[in-house]
Amino acid sequence: MRVFVVDNGSSDGTVEMIRDEFPEVDLDAANENLGFAKANNRAIARGSAAYVLVLNPDTRITNNSLDDLVVLMETRHEVGICGCRLELEDGTLDHAAKRSFPTPVGALAHFTGIGRRAHAPARLAQYRAPHVEAGPVDAVNGAFMLIRRAALESVGLFDEGYWMYMEDLDLCYRFAEAGWRVWYEPSVTVTHIKAGSSGRARAPRLNYAFHYGMLRFYRKHYARGRSRLFNGFIYCGIAAKLCASLARNAPKQLAGAARRIG
Repeated sequence: MRVFVVDNGSSDGTVEMIRDEFPEVDLDAANENLGFAKANNRAIARGSAAYVLVLNPDTRITNNSLDDLVVLMETRHEVGICGCRLELEDGTLDHAAKRSFPTPVGALAHFTGIGRRAHAPARLAQYRAPHVEAGPVDAVNGAFMLIRRAALESVGLFDEGYWMYMEDLDLCYRFAEAGWRVWYEPSVTVTHIKAGSSGRARAPRLNYAFHYGMLRFYRKHYARGRSRLFNGFIYCGIAAKLCASLARNAPKQLAGAARRIG
């Protein structure tokens, strides 16, 4: 096994720590924040193993988790991407571990809170795919994503047009289009310290990236089959949500800045 770390222009001593304490790690110290897709692609391109594990820095691997998923993929050759149960630090399920491909109705239900209710129907709860307990699912989370390299080479790497957010969903969508199966395996658990890297309140750049990711995914995969009027309605909805999210997060950003100054 080879471990690659792409450091996205950090200034907190991470690069020096890795060089001093983990000389066996293949370190790529970027001069800027390349974003999720481009940084992972740089590491993937430098490897040659049969499987690629995309792993966020705010995760904690548990015993045998990687071994068990490799065994699963060795026995299920149709699986191109495999994810696992992501748990928050308190042991509860991170619902982002699995999801169905979004639709405008499902997205509206999620962001208004209707789709987050415990008994919401599957077509409104696509962001957490409650009808899937294990097995084939539309998408798993890029925080922990085991990928078959042969499938990745045939489908393509992460779309670098996404700077952050939605690139994992996009990859799963392209794998499904190419006939590969995405698999959710809840018997394997990994801890996900949600927002451990980005912070609880999204900075404006991250907020923009999140909403741009929604726009790019819709435009890339759905817009062609819908009318200009409908597409315009979707684009306006995404823009309105971005404005509302920026306004909602502004006080949190100011409070955080005040704490750092104090």
